[in-house]
Amino acid sequence: MREYLLVLFCTAAVTYLLTGPVRKFAIAAGAMPPVRARDVHREPTPRLGGIAMFGGLCAGILVASQLDNLSKVFSQGTDIRALLSGAGIMWLLGVLDDKWGVDALVKLGGQMIAAGVMVWQGVTVITLPVPGVGAVAVSPTQGMVISVTLVVVMVNAVNFIDGLDGLAGGMVCIAAMAFFLYSYRLWYGYTITDAAPAVLFSVLLIGMCLGFLAHNMHPARIFMGDSGSMMLGLMLAVAAISITGRVDPDLVTSETGSQTATVHELVPIYIPLLLPLTVIALPLADLLLAVVRRTWAGQSPFAADKRHLHHRLLQVGHSHSRAVLIMYFWAALIAFGTVAFSVTNTGRTVVLTLVGLCLVGLVVLLTPRFRPRAPRAVQSFVPPRYRRRQPSAPMAELSAKDKQLLGEASRDSSTLDDHGHASRRR
Repeated sequence: MREYLLVLFCTAAVTYLLTGPVRKFAIAAGAMPPVRARDVHREPTPRLGGIAMFGGLCAGILVASQLDNLSKVFSQGTDIRALLSGAGIMWLLGVLDDKWGVDALVKLGGQMIAAGVMVWQGVTVITLPVPGVGAVAVSPTQGMVISVTLVVVMVNAVNFIDGLDGLAGGMVCIAAMAFFLYSYRLWYGYTITDAAPAVLFSVLLIGMCLGFLAHNMHPARIFMGDSGSMMLGLMLAVAAISITGRVDPDLVTSETGSQTATVHELVPIYIPLLLPLTVIALPLADLLLAVVRRTWAGQSPFAADKRHLHHRLLQVGHSHSRAVLIMYFWAALIAFGTVAFSVTNTGRTVVLTLVGLCLVGLVVLLTPRFRPRAPRAVQSFVPPRYRRRQPSAPMAELSAKDKQLLGEASRDSSTLDDHGHASRRR
């Protein structure tokens, strides 16, 4: 665990330190498009934050390659090389789009190329675990189609939610944490070495997001742009492929001794693609709704609009920061709820807890204008909007001299008013 924490810290630190210079470079390079009608921010903000995130990714991989336990991931497979190849292509495509703009179909083709390069280097779905049947092998063509589709869906889902300050980075960070908990348990709990790459990918994702969020929270000083959002989506897809298509349920059965127990232990991966879909449930729902909405209206599925889920939260009346926190809450509830259900033996307790949290989330969602007030003891430590308003002090009793001056001022004003009326009558 200490090695993972070291990799996470180095990735986050390099990303954080590079974001400042990258912001200056983006301003000098003119990567500050004007504010569009569908944008939420009011002032032009530089993009190209993905450059700093890619630097953090490279630094994290370099540190991991020098550590004793993590270096085995580099020698036992080609996943790291495939990740760097795909992320590099996706990052370069995003940089071009942030600076000059790339056609939607060209961007889709580039995403498929990046996914194809990774599949060619071995990052692909090999088997699909089916309940009651076991691991079902898929042909290379089927594995390629499933892998490329998953990458494209993940990339566009993350790209679609990149509409509020800190939203995409925070939701990907939450998804990566869920992936880390589950894959770490598979590797060290059941000694499944095929889960090792997913653990490292999740740690790198967490570090990249945390390092960039320090500059990207509202009000954002820089945006990650497509160079960052598409790269994060690709890395999330790679971790999902590593978990879904390579872990053999028979290895867990040998530890639990029961296929029924194995089904419960591997709920997020035993049903194909369940865990990857749950951790991006909100972005995926937003993507599907946008495609249906635009197609139904006779528009291109890639046409931009201002009707995403985060836009609707703002229209309801939530503030910018509160809308982001609500999206964080629901993403964490779905992702960690799925992981918790696979860990605990009391699924009923998990379900009841999730139902209770859902009710809390619905109350917060339906009360956009509610502003909680902090206790008086901590009011100096909270933002002004959460402080209690102090009642205005009553006016002190006027002295006799002040009353005399106030009366003379009133008589003078009435005299001027009488003269004014007389002059108008004349």
